Amino acid sequence: MSYTIQNEVVEAPDSLDLGIRPGSPYPLGSTWDGQGVNFAIFSEHATKVELCLFENAEASAEHVKIEIEETTHHIWHVYVQGIGPGQLYGYRFHGPYEPGEGHRFNPNKLVIDPYAKALSGTIDWDDSLFAYQIGHKRQDLSFSETDSAPHLPKSIVIDPHFDWEDDQPPRIPYHETIIYEAHVKGLTKLHQGIPPEIQGTYAGIAHPEMIKYLNELGITAIELMPVHHFVADRHLLENGLTNYWGYNTLGFFAPDVRYASKNEAGAHVLEFKNMVKALHQAGIEVILDVVYNHTAEGNHLGPTFSFKGIDNKSYYRLEPGEPRHYKDYTGTGNTINTQLPNVLGMIMDSLRYWITEMHVDGFRFDLASTLARTLNDTDTLGSFFNIIYQDPIISQVKLIAEPWDIHEDGYMVGKFPPGWAEWNDQYRDCVRSYWRGSERKLAEFAQRFTGSPDLYQGGYRSPMASINLITAHDGFTLHDLVSYNKKHNEANGENNNDGSNDNNSWNCGVEGETDDQEIIDLRNKQKRNFLTTLFLSQGVPMLVAGDELGRTQGGNNNAYCQDNEISWVNWQAADQQLLDFTKKLIWFCKDHPSFRRRRWFQGLPVLGSDVEDIRWYSPDGQLMTDENWEHDSAKSLGVYLNGKGIRCVNYDGQKITDDSFYIIFNAHEGSLDYVLPADQCHNNWKKAIDTSDGFIGSDQEEFVPGNKIKVQGRSVLVLKCHLG
Repeated sequence: MSYTIQNEVVEAPDSLDLGIRPGSPYPLGSTWDGQGVNFAIFSEHATKVELCLFENAEASAEHVKIEIEETTHHIWHVYVQGIGPGQLYGYRFHGPYEPGEGHRFNPNKLVIDPYAKALSGTIDWDDSLFAYQIGHKRQDLSFSETDSAPHLPKSIVIDPHFDWEDDQPPRIPYHETIIYEAHVKGLTKLHQGIPPEIQGTYAGIAHPEMIKYLNELGITAIELMPVHHFVADRHLLENGLTNYWGYNTLGFFAPDVRYASKNEAGAHVLEFKNMVKALHQAGIEVILDVVYNHTAEGNHLGPTFSFKGIDNKSYYRLEPGEPRHYKDYTGTGNTINTQLPNVLGMIMDSLRYWITEMHVDGFRFDLASTLARTLNDTDTLGSFFNIIYQDPIISQVKLIAEPWDIHEDGYMVGKFPPGWAEWNDQYRDCVRSYWRGSERKLAEFAQRFTGSPDLYQGGYRSPMASINLITAHDGFTLHDLVSYNKKHNEANGENNNDGSNDNNSWNCGVEGETDDQEIIDLRNKQKRNFLTTLFLSQGVPMLVAGDELGRTQGGNNNAYCQDNEISWVNWQAADQQLLDFTKKLIWFCKDHPSFRRRRWFQGLPVLGSDVEDIRWYSPDGQLMTDENWEHDSAKSLGVYLNGKGIRCVNYDGQKITDDSFYIIFNAHEGSLDYVLPADQCHNNWKKAIDTSDGFIGSDQEEFVPGNKIKVQGRSVLVLKCHLG
């Protein structure tokens, strides 16, 4: 065996003198055992692999280079004694550089360990990070001999030990779940109640002030936008922008160092664990938005950071007959090859790691349709889902799909198997259209309100399969949804003068901010309408961080590249009235199981009663007819929820009952007289929610069944009847 110290090759006839052993192929990655570190990495097509050890993060070249001679089932492995946590390392892979055949090996390029648990920093963009010569007329068919090591972050050996104390997953059932989508940095960067040195970090979210806020709001799960170590695109940085959202993964096991409050090697792993531990102690689950469908290495003209240099032909889906190019189902230039067992195994190992070692409670899979693709089509019984099903660890956490990708057959809403929940964009579009006043059949609105049975019931799934959302990180905030008809993305360098409104928004008559109090009042009412519809609907509600505060992005509907005040939650500018309304609304729904049923409405009489579990009424107090449902311009309906028709028992085996509710949705511009049906509640009704003035509570005024009640224009009125 030979090794290199400070660029001088030294022959080592007895490797034991160097503390080098054959090591083990498992586990993959770098594993410290208290005396040394085992290194293991997969590559089927490499001809030679070198482990490179660095003295510090600033080192421009490796201090020690060790040729790995042991391979087991295409896994290269070596054990090095005398090193431990904090050791920086990388690899160099030798093999054919034949892009036309799918091979892109270039030992001049240091590569990151795909299983690295921590990385030392971020990419320092340089032409040397490309395996080919930038500007060469043959493009990626040329070959670069420049060393990339000075510009690439190094993998870090970590100490996995952590005192979790008695930490246990909250295991909150879906029907009791309230999801809060947030960005680690954006959530706390401007929060004055959090010390400046930890604002915008994992520690910032773990701060008692933040946790107290989430508890008081009623949140049960925080869904963090990508925290896997990611890359900020070169063209964005050169234009004064960055990849703020983080959907550009480089390391599937490493929490991103940018969200750490301390710079010590590997400290961000401990900080992430402390965050999860603190949230769990408060009864809050942690869901990660994960991007396993592609990597940050782009297309054939992209850089070489890791996978391309390790084994491009194995890790990526290549075009059949033209393996120089990549299958692109993601719009990012490449697609991970989940058809190869070792690559699929890497994804599963990553998921298990975040569950078992980092204690997270679930995942939202970005462009999840991509993961299900076979050689040609999306397959809901594909290997990815089969492995998830049989895995005793991954199958037990929350699994949420973004059920589409950019391919023409990639729209899979309602097609994921039992056990999965899905972001329901049909819910989003329908509810937006309804409150915008668009002509849309009431029948569709009723489907969305009741958990979208047309999408999920036939697949042996519950209403909890529908993750209901009005807004998400991608698109307008709630405030901007009612304030802008056009996108205003000038800060992104985009031309926004096409006049289109693909956000399905309505500015209430004035584009952008205004001093017109009438417009402001209407916008505030519309926000309350959206929130009330969201939390009263069957399914799992998802609230975007800051929507409850009136957060605005100034009409920017795609702030992916804005790591600044455009994206950060502005706590000082919070709309306290909207926040107070949202808190009361969430707790109202948490207190009433009528709005979080585990089973579908059946539309059948409840035992011992002639009244069904749900009924739909027109303004005249009569049951809705087929004609009513199909009317395009109908904008109002009433729905009766029978508190005795929940058809579920609690954990003690007792039947769940609740008050009965009569909910009137009025999207008409003007007020409407509504006849209260006389065939449901034997007691009088009391007002519980009125979005026209923001009322939530217990009103003393009573309304008699059969009488008329005035419902204000563009509002939701909720009446409650105690069944006794």
